[in-house]
Amino acid sequence: MTLSPANPDSDAPRRDEARDAILDPGGGGAILEARGVRKTYRLGRVDVPVLRDATLSVGRGEWVAILGASGSGKSTLLHLLGGLDRPDRGGGADGANRISFNGRALHEFSPGALDRYRRRSVGFVFQFYHLLPELTVLENTLLAAMVAHGRFRYLAQREQLRTRAARTLEGFGLGARLGHRPAELSGGERQRVAIARALMNEPPVLLADEPTGNLDRATGEAILDAIAALRAARGQTMIMVTHDPSVAARADRVVRLRDGAVVSKEG
Repeated sequence: MTLSPANPDSDAPRRDEARDAILDPGGGGAILEARGVRKTYRLGRVDVPVLRDATLSVGRGEWVAILGASGSGKSTLLHLLGGLDRPDRGGGADGANRISFNGRALHEFSPGALDRYRRRSVGFVFQFYHLLPELTVLENTLLAAMVAHGRFRYLAQREQLRTRAARTLEGFGLGARLGHRPAELSGGERQRVAIARALMNEPPVLLADEPTGNLDRATGEAILDAIAALRAARGQTMIMVTHDPSVAARADRVVRLRDGAVVSKEG
C-alpha cells in the first residue's frame, strides 16, 4: 500500500502562544515525555494506584511499543500522553509527575489549548474502532476534520477535506468502500477506517491502544504492515500499547511496563 505525504492545512488556527506550543514541531529532543508520572483511581473508598513514577521519552519519528500484561497501566499511560486524562495532582520541584509535548507540560495548557492538542497534535486508534454505524466510511473519516475545524470552516473546505479523506482511505485499500457503512466491513477494514480517521488532521503523533487485539493474526499483521508503511511515508511518531511481544517487536523500541512502572527499555 502507499500513502500520500502530508499536506499543510491551509485553515490552521490563528498563530498564538497555544498554537506555537501545540502545532509547531519544534527542534530536536523528545516530542512526548512522561516524567515520574503517577495516576491513582478511587473505587468507592479504596484508592487504586495504576501508575507509579512511570517515565518515558519518545523522539520525533520514533515508533515505540509499550508492552505489558493486562492491568499494568499501559492504556492509562497512553490516555495521559494524549491528554484524555491527567496525572495525580502535585509534583516535585524537579518537574516530576508531568506529561510534556514539545517540551511544554500539558498541565500548563489552557482548556482551549488542551482541546486543540487533542484535536490536532495526536491521533487515537482504539481496539474496538468506535465507528458510528449510521455513517459511511468516508463520513466516519471526515468526523475528525469536522470536530477540528468547526461547522463553518469545515463547510468552507469541504471538498478539499473530502479529497484528503478519500485519498487516505485509498492508500489503505478502501477506495471501493467509501460509501459502505461499518456493518458492511470486515474487522480489518474497520480498523483501517479508524486509522484513517486518526490521521485525517495529519497529527505529528499517533497513539494506538491494542490496534490488533481484536483481530486474527493474519489481519493483525496486515494492519501492522499498514502502520509501518505509514511511518515510512510520513515520518510519524507512533506510540502503541500491546500485551503481545510479537506485535511489540515490529516497533523501533520496546518499553516494558510492570505494576505501573517502566522496568526496561529495549532499542
